[in-house]
Amino acid sequence: MSLPRVDLLIVGAGPAGLSCAIEAKKAGLSVRVLDQGGLVDAIRRFPVNLVWFSTPELLEIGGIPFPIAGVRPTRVESIAYYQRVASHYALDVVPHRRVEAVEPVADGFRIVAAGGELHMARFVVVATGYMDTPNRLGVEGEDIPTVLHSYDEPFRYYGCDVAVVGGRNSAVEAALDLYRHGARVTLVHRGGALSQGVKYWILPDIENRLKAGQIRGQFTSTVTRFRRGVVEVTSPGGQGMVKADFAFVLIGFRPDTSLLLRFGLRVDPETLGPVHDPETFETSRPGMFVAGSVVAGRFNNRIFVENGRLHGAAIVSALLRKTR
Repeated sequence: MSLPRVDLLIVGAGPAGLSCAIEAKKAGLSVRVLDQGGLVDAIRRFPVNLVWFSTPELLEIGGIPFPIAGVRPTRVESIAYYQRVASHYALDVVPHRRVEAVEPVADGFRIVAAGGELHMARFVVVATGYMDTPNRLGVEGEDIPTVLHSYDEPFRYYGCDVAVVGGRNSAVEAALDLYRHGARVTLVHRGGALSQGVKYWILPDIENRLKAGQIRGQFTSTVTRFRRGVVEVTSPGGQGMVKADFAFVLIGFRPDTSLLLRFGLRVDPETLGPVHDPETFETSRPGMFVAGSVVAGRFNNRIFVENGRLHGAAIVSALLRKTR
């Protein structure tokens, strides 16, 4: 099946991709958005009780206000907001369409989605983010069923011994949530202290829980092996074991370079990001652009929703110059 040709096809229906679509529609271009999941699927997969670090005005796109009940938006409020924005602009979002290939043709690109569905577009924006590929420790036992690389909610782990590996926001928030819902938690971190980037309103909470022994801290410790019921670690004091019915490895994410290469883009070997013009976001393949956090490669602490949402205006301005 082949859908009608569009001026711009966007791969990724996160805030950056939606922002690009809105800017394109405002410029009078036809646009379609494909995503392997649902709308803002990465946000949907955030921990259930997540509260953003940002205030709502920094997450707004398309000039649509983001009213909330409190000071910082919740995961649910964010999903509802971006759904409302997509409906307001009547964006052509096609969910659950994984893009398998992007092939250049004489007048643009041929995009092949899973199942052989074909799309034709003059320009393409890749806004796939980075949260589909969690970082791994690369140690023995990491693939056993009780070792998890993402966190959703605590209720399954009541009464269990749980190890949380990491020292940044994701690990700290998971450790606190698990503790408050009846799990016995050990926070394992290779550093001697928590990351300086931990949210300022959470830091006193985790520090007090560690000081009181309500959450056990295993710092300056490197995980060497996972076994059922046990996490083996190496620390300055030697080899040790952490009792764990479950373990969460929450050490961030990495870019999916295989996807970028499959799309025919050059990848910088140092940053693992797509080679692109920093002003226009056009890649090594003319007519293809990148937007959002995928731009930064492994330095994904440099681009968030707050600044990735601004890429759309620059990209649409650049591709409009190509159409004149």
